Amino acid sequence: MLKLFSYTAIAEGISYLLLFGIGMPLKYIFKIPEPNIYIGYAHGFLFIAYVILAVLFCMEKKWSLKRFIILFIASLLPFGTFYIDKKYLKPLAA
Repeated sequence: MLKLFSYTAIAEGISYLLLFGIGMPLKYIFKIPEPNIYIGYAHGFLFIAYVILAVLFCMEKKWSLKRFIILFIASLLPFGTFYIDKKYLKPLAA
């Protein structure tokens, strides 16, 4: 479960950066909306997977609601899931 959640956190963070770093400029500056569709679908799927896995992981580890809220807020911030992976998930793997 830890590896799956860690990989999902990293993938979600990458999709977030791709969506807002590449997809949005292509759509609004260069008027090329097509890449945004596919990046958006991937990001949406990964975001939902991240939140579901965060709930399951918090329940498995018996983490508090406060820690889940931290995990959730991190998914809304650029680079947030990378921070979560380094701060909370990597120490558990060691």
